[in-house]
Amino acid sequence: MLLRILLPAAALAVWAADAPAPPKTRAWIDSQNAYARTILDRMPGREGLKRRISELLKVDSIEFPLERNGRYFFSKRRADQDLRVIYMRSGPRGKDEVLVDPHSLSADHTISAGLADVSKDGSLISYVLRKGGEDEVEIRLLDVETRRELPDHLPKARYWGVSIKPNKSGFYYTRFGEEGPRSYYHEMGTDPSTDRLIFGAGLGRDKTLLTSLSYDGRHLLFRVSHGVGGDAKGEIYLQDVANGGPVVTVVNDIDAEFFAEFGGDRLFLRTNWKAPNWRVFSVDLRNPGRENWREVVPEGKAPIQYLTLAGGRLFVAYLENVVSRVKVLEPDGRHVRDITFPALGTVTSAFGRWESDEAFYLFSSYHIPSTVYRYHVASGREEEWARLKVPVNSGRFDLKQVWYSSRDGVRVPMFVLHRKGLKLDGDRPTLLTGYGGFSSAETPFFDEEAVLWAEHGGVFATANLRGGGEFGEEWHRAGMLAKKQSVFDDFIAAAEWLIANRYTSASRLAIEGTSNGGLLVGAALTQRPELFRAVSCRYPLLDMIRYHMFLVARWWAPEYGSSENPEQFEYLYAYSPYHRVRAGTKYPAVLLVSGDADTRVAPLHARKMAALLQAATGSDQPVALKYEVKSGHIRAKPVRMLIEEKTDEWGFLLWQTGVLEDKEGRK
Repeated sequence: MLLRILLPAAALAVWAADAPAPPKTRAWIDSQNAYARTILDRMPGREGLKRRISELLKVDSIEFPLERNGRYFFSKRRADQDLRVIYMRSGPRGKDEVLVDPHSLSADHTISAGLADVSKDGSLISYVLRKGGEDEVEIRLLDVETRRELPDHLPKARYWGVSIKPNKSGFYYTRFGEEGPRSYYHEMGTDPSTDRLIFGAGLGRDKTLLTSLSYDGRHLLFRVSHGVGGDAKGEIYLQDVANGGPVVTVVNDIDAEFFAEFGGDRLFLRTNWKAPNWRVFSVDLRNPGRENWREVVPEGKAPIQYLTLAGGRLFVAYLENVVSRVKVLEPDGRHVRDITFPALGTVTSAFGRWESDEAFYLFSSYHIPSTVYRYHVASGREEEWARLKVPVNSGRFDLKQVWYSSRDGVRVPMFVLHRKGLKLDGDRPTLLTGYGGFSSAETPFFDEEAVLWAEHGGVFATANLRGGGEFGEEWHRAGMLAKKQSVFDDFIAAAEWLIANRYTSASRLAIEGTSNGGLLVGAALTQRPELFRAVSCRYPLLDMIRYHMFLVARWWAPEYGSSENPEQFEYLYAYSPYHRVRAGTKYPAVLLVSGDADTRVAPLHARKMAALLQAATGSDQPVALKYEVKSGHIRAKPVRMLIEEKTDEWGFLLWQTGVLEDKEGRK
C-alpha cells in the first residue's frame, strides 16, 4: 500500500474560526501537505499540463460595467496580471483609467479588490479588499477626481451591500456580527464605531439581511431571509429615508421567498408564493400594501431564474429544460421581444439601470468563452462590450443534453461535452460533476476544465440533479431535507448511465464537487466506492451531524435539517459521508481540499474525512489532503496561484483516469 499519514479522527482538534490551530493539529496538517506533495509533484506530464492551464487562465478578462453619470466602472485583469484591477472609462469607448490596483497591497498578491458601489454622479466609489478566499472584507472609499482614499473605511467583517447616498454625505451597509445581521448608516467624516443602527435589531445569527438604496436615494429596501434554501422565507421592508419616514412592511407573514428590485416609482417582487416556477408582482412604492399588488408576470411552465430591470423594462430570464431564455417585457408584463443566443449555454439576465437605455448581459457555454454584450433596450440593438479571448477552438467540440432515469424512475437531464466524432468505446476518461442544492441551477458556462478534458479525448458531464432550481421550486424540494438522498441517487444514476452508454468505465470515471457539491461527491464516494476511479472533494460538508455547529452553517438548516431534531437526525446520519466510512473498503483515489481561510464551510470537515479515510481504506489508492493557509471558499487567488492549484486538482483526476502518462507510457 501507499504511505498514509494516519491520525485518529478524534484527535483532530476543532478550533474557533478566529483562533490559531493548536500546534499538534498544525503539525499534522503540515505532514498531510508534505504527503500530498509527494503524490502531486510526481504526476507524469505535469509541466505540459501546467503550460496548457496557463494558456487557458492567463487571458485578458473584463466584468460587467456599472454606469454612473456617463462613466463606466468595472474590474479587468490583463493576461500578464495576477489580480483584477478596478478601472473607469469616460463614455463606453473611452480610455481605461486605473482607480484601484491591488497588486501593491501584498507581496504574494493574495489581497484582492472588488467594486462595491458608485455614487450617482460617478465621483466616489466604495470597494472591498479581501485577503485570500475569506468571506470577510474591508470596505474602502476612493475619491475618483483626486484618486485619494477617504478616511471613512470599515474594518474587516462580513458585509452585505454598500449604498452611497446621492449627495455623498454618507452610505448604508449591513454587517454580520456576533448577534446577527444589522444595517447601519455611516455619516462621512465620523468614526465607524459610532455608526447609527437603522434596522435589524433582534435578528439572530440564523438570519441574513440585505440593504439597497433606490437610484434617486429616496427609498431604502431591507430584505430579511430566514435561512438559505429549503423552507427559507423572505421578508421585504421599505423606508422613505429622504423624508425621514418610518420602516414600512411590504411582506413578512408569508412562508415563501421574495426578491425585490426598484423600477422608477414601483417595486417589482419575484416570488415563489403559490408559484413553484416563480412569478412577478408590481408594487406601488407609495401604497405597498398587498391589496395593491398587481401580478405582471404570471407563473409559466419554465421557472424564472432571474429578474433584472433596465431602460424602463423587465428582463426575465427563464430556464427551459435547463437552457437560458430571456424575455424583454414592459412594466405591465406585455411582451416586447426575446433575446436569442447562438448555442446551448448560459446567459446572465441584463444588468443596467431603470433610467438608462443601455443594459449589459453575458453569454457563454462550456466550450464558448464569455462575451459581454451592450444592449440598447429601446431598439434591441446589441454590440460586443468585451470578449474573453481564450485560445480555444470551440468548433472542435460537441455539447448535447441527454436524459436518464434515476433510481425511482424520475427523468434527469445531463449536459455532455466531448470532441466531435469521439468514438464511444466504453473507455473514455470522464469527469462527472453536479451540485443539487439550494435551488441553484447548473447551466453550461465557460469552463476551462471542461475544455481540458475534451481536448485530452475525454468526456465532461454535468448532471442537473434534484435539489437544484433547474425546474423550479418543486425540483428543489424534491432534493432537500428528508429527500436529500434523491440527489445522491440522481448522481449515481448519471454515472451508471455514462458507463452503460459506453462513454466510460468505472476505472476511468472521476467525480468532483465543491461545498454542497463536496457533500455530493462525499456521499457518492461512501455509498458507491466501486463506481469511481478518482474523487476531488473541495471545501466540503461531510459531517452532517455536527455541521450546523460551526461558522455560519445554521443558515443551511432549512435546506439540510439539523441533528438537534430527532427526525432529521435519522436521515442526516443515514447519508452523512463521514459516518458512512467503513474500515477495509476499497476506496478510490481521493483528493480533499480546504484551508484556514474558508470562513464559510468549516475546514474541519476535510481534515476529519482525510484522517478517517486514510485509516479505513483497503485499497492502494492515495487519499490526500491539500490544505492551504490562505485558501478559502471564494476564488480570489492570484492567477499564478490558481494555475498551480488547478494543475494539482485537475491533473490529479486526469492522471488517475489514465490521461497523463510518462514517456514510457506509464500512468
